[in-house]
Amino acid sequence: MTVTPSNPGSDELKLLIERWRADQSGTYRTWFLWEERLKNFRSIRRGLQAVVAEIRANTFGTAYRGSSLETVVGSIAEQRQIFRGADHAFLWKPKLRIPDIYESPGNQLAFAEFLDACLCCAGEEGVIAAIHRLDQRAIKGLGPAAANLLYFLHPTIVTPFNTAIVNGYNALTGASVKLGRWSEYLAMRRGMMELNARYRALLSNDLGAIAGLMFDLGQNRYPVPPRSDDPAAVLAWKADLAKVREEAASAANARARASSEDHSHTRMQAWLRDLGHALGYQVWIASNDRNRMHEEKALGAGCLTDLPASLLKGAPADTIKLIDVLWLAPDASHLTAAFEVEHSTSIYSGIVRMLDLALSDAMHLGAAYFLVAPDAREADVRAQFARPAFSRVQEMRLRYIPYSELANNRDAIAKFASGLKGIEAISRPLS
Repeated sequence: MTVTPSNPGSDELKLLIERWRADQSGTYRTWFLWEERLKNFRSIRRGLQAVVAEIRANTFGTAYRGSSLETVVGSIAEQRQIFRGADHAFLWKPKLRIPDIYESPGNQLAFAEFLDACLCCAGEEGVIAAIHRLDQRAIKGLGPAAANLLYFLHPTIVTPFNTAIVNGYNALTGASVKLGRWSEYLAMRRGMMELNARYRALLSNDLGAIAGLMFDLGQNRYPVPPRSDDPAAVLAWKADLAKVREEAASAANARARASSEDHSHTRMQAWLRDLGHALGYQVWIASNDRNRMHEEKALGAGCLTDLPASLLKGAPADTIKLIDVLWLAPDASHLTAAFEVEHSTSIYSGIVRMLDLALSDAMHLGAAYFLVAPDAREADVRAQFARPAFSRVQEMRLRYIPYSELANNRDAIAKFASGLKGIEAISRPLS
């Protein structure tokens, strides 16, 4: 079994990484630098904590559908192309009886102990030990696809895993990593970490970057540099890479013209900002969005640059600062309303962020909480809200605002309404 990397020409691999980083339609820019990616780390951690708690309390159940595991894996699968299909490994296949963590209480508990160990440990040694213990159980169908769960707990220790990543690694290094075995995954991980260290200045401490590179290579997005000193092969490869770059730039421009996802999300934030100001509130825009432009104006223009310490009391500050829009009292003494805009990303993570804020201090429960989403996503909003994992959400005044209601009524609310009466009038209860 050959799983350690051979040595592609260092100059050629460096050139490949530079081209990959610059590609507007490659995973580096479309996923790794995607601002929404970072928002999901805490919500996925909370989701895995819920899975562990339910298994230990014997309330997890015997099916994937409707379980807390489906919620968190679904949130991962929405992480754009690199995690597309991440839920397939966890879907219950009754004829094969895999993965055997639904109808075997012992295997289910072993899975919970594996997750809990990785949730609690802080270093590489603890994570690897937990993987080895799980591997020794030989649970049918529960292989290294579970590394996708661990990546969101330890992004500097664990690499994501799927067929395209394996194919890319094998193509680049000449290895022969096989799917489905933890031993092969761990060897590939070691090889990827060696490559990551060698080209650290172009990659990242976060192993999602090198996984994204392997994913794109495995999808045949870029030609793999030759592993020989043949000058003719190197010249041919550089010509192929230049051609791919031109094709990628053309495709990226076409997608940019056709896509309105980020624009729609930003537009909703701008409308909520302007409406909050019109109603006399202090407004906070998510810290990673405040420099985005809407109609030649930064989203954060005229908004708070820091949140008051009282608002962050007992709350995970980094998470709260990522909530899309907050309305605070005119003197910024307390929270009045919180808004999460979910254009096409995970509704689950938005609910978790607001739940973190609401439950961090009793005074925040008196605020109003809104999920703002396209009209067509109402069923998704209600389905997530109904999950057992969100039983505490019932304590919040959580409501749904369709895009169309905000578009049609925001001017009238700004002109004639006071307080939250107008925004509550166009929202729909979720309880």
